[in-house]
Amino acid sequence: MNKESKLFLRIFRKAESRYGKTDKRLAGEGWQHDWQTLIATIYSAQSRDEMTIPVMENLFKKYPSLDSLSKAPLQGIMDITRRINYYKTKSKNARAAAQMLIDKFNGNVPETIEELVEIPGVGRKTANLVLSEIHSKDTICVDTHVHRLSNVLGLLKTKTPHQTELALQKIAPKEYWSRINRIFVLWGKDVRGRDKNKILAKIK
Repeated sequence: MNKESKLFLRIFRKAESRYGKTDKRLAGEGWQHDWQTLIATIYSAQSRDEMTIPVMENLFKKYPSLDSLSKAPLQGIMDITRRINYYKTKSKNARAAAQMLIDKFNGNVPETIEELVEIPGVGRKTANLVLSEIHSKDTICVDTHVHRLSNVLGLLKTKTPHQTELALQKIAPKEYWSRINRIFVLWGKDVRGRDKNKILAKIK
Protein backbone atom coordinates (compact mmCIF):
# COMPACT_ATOMS: atom_id res chain seq x y z
CA MET A 1 0.00 0.00 0.00
CA ASN A 2 1.44 3.39 -1.02
CA LYS A 3 1.70 6.41 1.27
CA GLU A 4 -1.26 8.16 -0.37
CA SER A 5 -3.52 5.20 0.38
CA LYS A 6 -2.26 5.01 3.95
CA LEU A 7 -2.97 8.72 4.43
CA PHE A 8 -6.47 8.32 3.01
CA LEU A 9 -7.26 5.40 5.30
CA ARG A 10 -5.92 7.14 8.38
CA ILE A 11 -8.02 10.25 7.71
CA PHE A 12 -11.13 8.48 6.49
CA ARG A 13 -11.28 6.07 9.44
CA LYS A 14 -11.11 8.98 11.87
CA ALA A 15 -13.81 10.83 9.95
CA GLU A 16 -16.00 7.75 9.83
CA SER A 17 -15.65 7.22 13.56
CA ARG A 18 -16.82 10.83 14.04
CA TYR A 19 -19.62 10.98 11.47
CA GLY A 20 -20.46 7.37 10.66
CA LYS A 21 -22.95 6.87 13.48
CA THR A 22 -25.11 9.94 12.88
CA ASP A 23 -28.61 9.32 11.55
CA LYS A 24 -28.73 12.64 9.73
CA ARG A 25 -30.39 12.12 6.38
CA LEU A 26 -29.01 13.41 3.11
CA ALA A 27 -31.22 14.27 0.13
CA GLY A 28 -30.41 11.13 -1.84
CA GLU A 29 -31.19 8.74 1.01
CA GLY A 30 -34.27 7.07 2.44
CA TRP A 31 -36.76 7.25 -0.40
CA GLN A 32 -39.31 4.49 -0.96
CA HIS A 33 -38.89 4.23 -4.72
CA ASP A 34 -35.77 4.26 -6.88
CA TRP A 35 -37.14 6.96 -9.17
CA GLN A 36 -37.70 9.20 -6.15
CA THR A 37 -34.03 8.85 -5.22
CA LEU A 38 -33.06 9.92 -8.72
CA ILE A 39 -35.41 12.92 -8.80
CA ALA A 40 -34.42 14.06 -5.30
CA THR A 41 -30.75 13.86 -6.25
CA ILE A 42 -31.37 15.98 -9.34
CA TYR A 43 -32.93 18.66 -7.16
CA SER A 44 -30.25 18.42 -4.47
CA ALA A 45 -27.46 19.87 -6.63
CA GLN A 46 -26.32 23.20 -5.15
CA SER A 47 -29.15 23.06 -2.62
CA ARG A 48 -29.10 22.23 1.07
CA ASP A 49 -30.35 18.79 2.05
CA GLU A 50 -32.39 20.36 4.84
CA MET A 51 -34.31 22.29 2.19
CA THR A 52 -34.45 19.60 -0.48
CA ILE A 53 -35.88 16.76 1.61
CA PRO A 54 -39.14 18.43 2.78
CA VAL A 55 -39.71 19.92 -0.68
CA MET A 56 -39.29 16.50 -2.26
CA GLU A 57 -41.67 14.98 0.27
CA ASN A 58 -44.29 17.53 -0.82
CA LEU A 59 -43.57 16.87 -4.50
CA PHE A 60 -43.94 13.11 -4.13
CA LYS A 61 -47.10 13.53 -2.09
CA LYS A 62 -48.63 15.52 -4.94
CA TYR A 63 -47.21 13.23 -7.64
CA PRO A 64 -46.85 9.80 -6.01
CA SER A 65 -46.01 7.82 -9.14
CA LEU A 66 -43.49 8.14 -11.93
CA ASP A 67 -46.35 8.37 -14.40
CA SER A 68 -48.07 11.20 -12.54
CA LEU A 69 -44.82 13.17 -12.35
CA SER A 70 -44.13 12.65 -16.05
CA LYS A 71 -47.56 14.07 -16.91
CA ALA A 72 -47.62 16.84 -14.31
CA PRO A 73 -47.98 20.45 -15.48
CA LEU A 74 -44.61 22.14 -15.29
CA GLN A 75 -46.08 25.05 -13.35
CA GLY A 76 -47.46 22.63 -10.78
CA ILE A 77 -44.02 21.14 -10.24
CA MET A 78 -42.39 24.56 -10.01
CA ASP A 79 -44.97 25.82 -7.53
CA ILE A 80 -43.94 23.04 -5.13
CA THR A 81 -40.18 23.29 -5.69
CA ARG A 82 -39.65 27.05 -5.95
CA ARG A 83 -37.68 27.21 -2.68
CA ILE A 84 -34.90 25.13 -4.24
CA ASN A 85 -32.04 26.79 -6.14
CA TYR A 86 -32.49 26.71 -9.92
CA TYR A 87 -35.93 25.16 -9.48
CA LYS A 88 -37.11 26.12 -12.97
CA THR A 89 -34.37 24.21 -14.76
CA LYS A 90 -34.48 21.34 -12.28
CA SER A 91 -38.26 21.03 -12.64
CA LYS A 92 -37.99 20.80 -16.42
CA ASN A 93 -35.27 18.18 -16.04
CA ALA A 94 -37.20 16.24 -13.40
CA ARG A 95 -40.29 15.91 -15.55
CA ALA A 96 -38.21 15.04 -18.62
CA ALA A 97 -36.28 12.48 -16.54
CA ALA A 98 -39.55 10.86 -15.46
CA GLN A 99 -40.67 10.70 -19.07
CA MET A 100 -37.38 9.15 -20.18
CA LEU A 101 -37.45 6.54 -17.41
CA ILE A 102 -40.86 5.44 -18.68
CA ASP A 103 -40.18 5.68 -22.42
CA LYS A 104 -36.64 4.31 -22.57
CA PHE A 105 -36.07 2.30 -19.40
CA ASN A 106 -39.48 0.74 -18.69
CA GLY A 107 -39.86 2.79 -15.53
CA ASN A 108 -36.61 1.51 -14.03
CA VAL A 109 -33.54 3.51 -13.02
CA PRO A 110 -30.68 2.26 -15.23
CA GLU A 111 -27.64 0.56 -13.78
CA THR A 112 -24.81 2.08 -15.83
CA ILE A 113 -23.29 5.53 -15.68
CA GLU A 114 -23.44 5.76 -19.47
CA GLU A 115 -27.22 5.35 -19.46
CA LEU A 116 -27.77 7.53 -16.41
CA VAL A 117 -25.97 10.57 -17.83
CA GLU A 118 -28.34 10.47 -20.81
CA ILE A 119 -31.14 11.46 -18.44
CA PRO A 120 -31.87 15.22 -18.24
CA GLY A 121 -30.30 16.79 -15.16
CA VAL A 122 -28.01 13.84 -14.45
CA GLY A 123 -24.24 14.32 -14.44
CA ARG A 124 -21.50 12.08 -13.10
CA LYS A 125 -22.06 13.12 -9.49
CA THR A 126 -25.75 12.28 -9.57
CA ALA A 127 -25.13 9.11 -11.58
CA ASN A 128 -22.52 7.83 -9.14
CA LEU A 129 -24.74 8.56 -6.15
CA VAL A 130 -27.66 6.75 -7.77
CA LEU A 131 -25.53 3.74 -8.66
CA SER A 132 -24.31 3.51 -5.08
CA GLU A 133 -27.60 4.25 -3.33
CA ILE A 134 -29.97 2.27 -5.55
CA HIS A 135 -27.84 -0.43 -7.11
CA SER A 136 -25.23 -0.89 -4.34
CA LYS A 137 -22.35 -0.41 -6.76
CA ASP A 138 -18.86 0.69 -5.80
CA THR A 139 -18.76 4.30 -7.00
CA ILE A 140 -17.35 7.57 -5.70
CA CYS A 141 -19.77 10.48 -5.77
CA VAL A 142 -17.79 13.73 -5.77
CA ASP A 143 -19.64 16.86 -4.73
CA THR A 144 -18.19 20.16 -3.54
CA HIS A 145 -17.45 18.79 -0.06
CA VAL A 146 -15.59 15.71 -1.32
CA HIS A 147 -13.63 17.79 -3.82
CA ARG A 148 -12.72 20.49 -1.27
CA LEU A 149 -11.77 18.23 1.61
CA SER A 150 -9.75 15.85 -0.55
CA ASN A 151 -7.62 18.71 -1.84
CA VAL A 152 -7.29 20.70 1.38
CA LEU A 153 -6.22 17.59 3.28
CA GLY A 154 -3.55 16.84 0.70
CA LEU A 155 -5.01 13.51 -0.36
CA LEU A 156 -4.73 14.64 -3.96
CA LYS A 157 -4.31 17.71 -6.12
CA THR A 158 -7.09 18.12 -8.64
CA LYS A 159 -8.99 20.92 -10.34
CA THR A 160 -12.30 19.28 -11.23
CA PRO A 161 -14.69 16.84 -9.51
CA HIS A 162 -14.11 14.28 -12.28
CA GLN A 163 -10.36 14.44 -11.68
CA THR A 164 -11.04 14.01 -7.97
CA GLU A 165 -13.18 10.94 -8.64
CA LEU A 166 -10.44 9.31 -10.71
CA ALA A 167 -7.71 10.25 -8.22
CA LEU A 168 -9.67 8.86 -5.26
CA GLN A 169 -10.21 5.61 -7.13
CA LYS A 170 -6.44 5.19 -7.18
CA ILE A 171 -5.83 5.75 -3.47
CA ALA A 172 -9.02 4.53 -1.78
CA PRO A 173 -9.65 0.78 -1.45
CA LYS A 174 -12.77 -0.12 -3.43
CA GLU A 175 -14.74 -1.20 -0.38
CA TYR A 176 -14.59 2.41 0.85
CA TRP A 177 -15.77 4.10 -2.35
CA SER A 178 -19.50 4.22 -1.69
CA ARG A 179 -18.97 5.52 1.86
CA ILE A 180 -16.80 8.49 0.96
CA ASN A 181 -19.58 10.83 -0.11
CA ARG A 182 -21.76 10.52 2.97
CA ILE A 183 -18.87 10.88 5.43
CA PHE A 184 -17.21 13.77 3.61
CA VAL A 185 -20.52 15.58 3.08
CA LEU A 186 -21.36 15.40 6.79
CA TRP A 187 -17.82 16.49 7.63
CA GLY A 188 -17.88 19.28 5.04
CA LYS A 189 -21.18 20.61 6.36
CA ASP A 190 -19.67 20.68 9.83
CA VAL A 191 -16.67 22.83 8.87
CA ARG A 192 -16.55 25.39 6.09
CA GLY A 193 -13.58 26.97 4.37
CA ARG A 194 -10.14 25.65 3.53
CA ASP A 195 -8.33 25.78 6.87
CA LYS A 196 -6.72 22.36 7.13
CA ASN A 197 -6.18 22.57 10.88
CA LYS A 198 -9.80 23.46 11.57
CA ILE A 199 -10.99 20.66 9.31
CA LEU A 200 -8.78 18.07 10.98
CA ALA A 201 -9.73 19.34 14.43
CA LYS A 202 -13.24 18.05 13.83
CA ILE A 203 -12.08 14.43 13.77
CA LYS A 204 -9.44 14.46 16.52
